[in-house]
Amino acid sequence: MSDATIATPLTALVGVRHPIVQTGMGWVAGPRLVSAAAHAGALGILASATMDVDRLRSAVREVKSRTDAPFGVNLRADAGDAAERVRIIIDEGVKVASFALAPSRELIARLKDAGVVVIPSIGARRHAEKVAAWGADAVLVQGGEGGGHTGGVATTVLLPQVVDAVDIPVIAAGGFHDGRGLVAALSYGAAGVAMGTRFLLTSDSTVPEAVKARYLAAGVGDVTVTTKVDGLPHRMLRTELVDALERSGRAASLLRAVRHAAAFRRESGMSWPRMVRDGLAMKHGKELTWSQVLLAANTPMMLKASMVDGRTDLGVMASGQVAGLIDDLPSCAELVDRIMAEAATALRALPRPH
Repeated sequence: MSDATIATPLTALVGVRHPIVQTGMGWVAGPRLVSAAAHAGALGILASATMDVDRLRSAVREVKSRTDAPFGVNLRADAGDAAERVRIIIDEGVKVASFALAPSRELIARLKDAGVVVIPSIGARRHAEKVAAWGADAVLVQGGEGGGHTGGVATTVLLPQVVDAVDIPVIAAGGFHDGRGLVAALSYGAAGVAMGTRFLLTSDSTVPEAVKARYLAAGVGDVTVTTKVDGLPHRMLRTELVDALERSGRAASLLRAVRHAAAFRRESGMSWPRMVRDGLAMKHGKELTWSQVLLAANTPMMLKASMVDGRTDLGVMASGQVAGLIDDLPSCAELVDRIMAEAATALRALPRPH
């Protein structure tokens, strides 16, 4: 366990030893990875969108059985059963609720009244300003280098913009994998860094070894952004499947989406009416076509094919650009210790004023 510690507003807010967050990646951030990250002193985030509510409750309890350290749960604020999931977070004493989409003012207040720390993920300054005004305790800001659904503004541009705009802790995501990056984020005014791809590529990750090997073999140029999975910009490894998706027409995309929607309904325990309601919620206030709403079912099922089943020929592999810089599979404890040691070294190497 590393002796190097850096106290920041993030460590004070959530009670972790180190200003590092393991993000809530669907099919990847399950109890084993989350408990390992939490035990290592980082903030582990359990991904709940790919679980039904019973599985979520059992997953939370499994993490609690493995570690006493604080951890969080990531959920979709616009899901039809969001209130039920929030109830589980409160009932089970989960420390942090993180959101991929901005939660409502009322949902933030309900969680905060129960003592839960609320950390929405945002991709633009105006979204950070909105959730800060509504009472969010911190924000996680992801630049365009990050994996999965992503924006077009680089972390080095977006991060200082958000830090200057809000007076709550800002967690930087997109492009981070080592101690130098942590120090750089702190110098911008961030309270810590969040990493997805780097934690996916650990020995504690349940992702099949053959899939991890594909990530380790990738160069920076092998990570691309496509809109062909669900109509939204999605950063992932370039594969023959992704190239085929790029060439596919609208009819083939919709047929695949219908199949995946049916499969996701079975996997998540959702009824068709609830899936329709969630689709309506996604459309609300957004310029999404019904085709895009239906295509949204592609994301969880195509990720599951790779991340759970190991079928890289049938699935996609969400990835940050840092995959091209990663060449090993440490445990979460080894990774966090190394990052903190590197950060201490980088801080010592900075020139001192005379």
